[in-house]
Amino acid sequence: GTGKGQITVLLFRVLRRHQAVVISGVKLARDVRREVRHDVEKWVSAGNRRPHLSVVLVGDNPASHAYVRNKTRAAANVGISSETVLRPASTSQRELLDLIGSLNCDAHVDGVLVQLPLPDHMDERAICNAVHPEKDVDGFHVSNVGRLCLDQPSILPATPWAVWEILQRTGIETFGRNVVVAGRSKNVGLPIAMLLHSDGKHERPGVMHDMPSIFLCGVCVGIPGLITDDMVQPGATVIDVGITRITDAVSGQDKLIGDVDFEGVQKVAGYITPVPGGVGPMTVAMLMKNTIIAAKKMIPLCQNVSYGAGIC
Repeated sequence: GTGKGQITVLLFRVLRRHQAVVISGVKLARDVRREVRHDVEKWVSAGNRRPHLSVVLVGDNPASHAYVRNKTRAAANVGISSETVLRPASTSQRELLDLIGSLNCDAHVDGVLVQLPLPDHMDERAICNAVHPEKDVDGFHVSNVGRLCLDQPSILPATPWAVWEILQRTGIETFGRNVVVAGRSKNVGLPIAMLLHSDGKHERPGVMHDMPSIFLCGVCVGIPGLITDDMVQPGATVIDVGITRITDAVSGQDKLIGDVDFEGVQKVAGYITPVPGGVGPMTVAMLMKNTIIAAKKMIPLCQNVSYGAGIC
């Protein structure tokens, strides 16, 4: 009887479903926005002009329009004034560069954000490099990316910074961990890897063997369900940056999903971010933080830098 009971207990423990801690990006973003709101009001109370964000939106991509609405709502929530500058998909690259140049030279504009993706006939890198580095709240200008890679003061790309803040604010240690960044996009994957190196703790090899050695961070490939439970070490932290809009086979309604098979991986991982409600809200919050940083001109850049358009 005793042996059978012990076997039953053992089987229960083996089969018991593990559930990872779900990190709420919504809650963390609320905290960041509160901090930004306080910072903005303190700045304005000191007699300074209220920070202003200009968002440029080209074309009629429904997802892009939804993202821009989220950003302008967040700006209003923290006390930052904003405008959305709409242009048709037929706009030429030269016309867009001229628009960016005028925003660069407008002393009342602190932050400039060009919503991506752009129409196929435009060179996104050229457009990103046209935004003045000190107004580049997306952190995409080559000057900001290069300074990040060299661990110099820069405006950080909002999504990678969001990932970093999620880790820091959740108390997840990165030192000594093996980090897998799935996806090497110039706007997300690469900057995430650089941020993890730039904290000064990853310049030399070393693994802390008493911690999960696979730390899956920054899944940003754009392939729904790419990461499955068999790819994740037990106890790993999984930060899902991917976002894809699909139609639910049962309800027929559109829904957002990430690059991670959430239901499966949740049973293995130690921490996991959901989609939606994970990195997305934090990205918008970090954009607001970048805007007040730009307004204060806290990061002097581009004394001898060419930024493509609108050199004033």
